[in-house]
Amino acid sequence: MRKAFFTALLLALTPVLAHAQNTGPEMADKLRGEGKIYVVVLVLATIFAGIIGFLVRLDRKISRLEKNNS
Repeated sequence: MRKAFFTALLLALTPVLAHAQNTGPEMADKLRGEGKIYVVVLVLATIFAGIIGFLVRLDRKISRLEKNNS
């Protein structure tokens, strides 16, 4: 019964979801046109670099702790 309900709900929402995907990337075009897309890319790259740096540092600390405990 529950599976049938979720299947019916998904089928009912499919046209809404399909229509939402037909819209173009208007915001990206506007940002690109104004030259602000590079700022967005730079901020995202900085965030990802920070996350990668944090994970590398954390891995080194964990490896050091494992080495000291054994």
